[in-house]
Amino acid sequence: MLYAQLFWEYIKNYAKTRLTYRMDFWIEILSDMMFQFMNLIFILIVFRHTPSLGGWSEAEVVFVYGFFMIPYGIFSTFFSIWNFSERYIVKGEMDRILTRPAHNLFQVLLENVDPPSLIGSVVGAIIMFVCWGELGLPFHVMDIVLLAVFVIGAVLVYAGIYTALSAISFYSDAPTGIVPLMYNIQNYGRYPVNIYNKMIRFVLTWLLPFAFVGVIPASYFLEKKADDLSQLALLTPVVGLVFFTLGLLLWNHGVKRYRGAGS
Repeated sequence: MLYAQLFWEYIKNYAKTRLTYRMDFWIEILSDMMFQFMNLIFILIVFRHTPSLGGWSEAEVVFVYGFFMIPYGIFSTFFSIWNFSERYIVKGEMDRILTRPAHNLFQVLLENVDPPSLIGSVVGAIIMFVCWGELGLPFHVMDIVLLAVFVIGAVLVYAGIYTALSAISFYSDAPTGIVPLMYNIQNYGRYPVNIYNKMIRFVLTWLLPFAFVGVIPASYFLEKKADDLSQLALLTPVVGLVFFTLGLLLWNHGVKRYRGAGS
């Protein structure tokens, strides 16, 4: 209950701040939508030169991209900690966080919440809906439940990996170069994994499981039997929980190791 109240207070403060500079708020939403639109355009351009991609049609790949956008939008809203090292370690704001009773990671996440990123999730859901009809996929009530479970699992995959990356700041003075690299790697998850060689497929499935934030869970609804992707989809929440737990353990260990900005 305390955490829910704290979350609500942060959201209210965020709204007050944003309403003071409304134009900045709408510019941020517009820029985010344009970025997602350009990614979609890139996929469409690819299919102007080939009828399929690893056995996947244009509508199927766009469907995967739509799913990919949903958990990424939620993750970007509640785990927007790209600048953790610079703000909290270099500038010493972690000292302030550690004086408060709520869990330190929760405090950091609340201070960086970014609701406009949810627009990406809405756009992704619309893309999925349109492609669902275009592909003539069957619809069952259970699909809504599974979609929610897969999205939560995918968000946890993101959260676990990026929490672990942020936790590296407790051990290293210069971990920021890893984040852009990881951001580029995650984008591979929105394409069919069977177009990559075995080594990349293994990495994207089990070591840095970004395949579980896009193509694998989406394949369940597409009923893609190749490489047992639709069966792997059921592991999405399990993989999410495992990686988030590992990320949280690394974070907690890093906090215990932290000695303050002056150390």
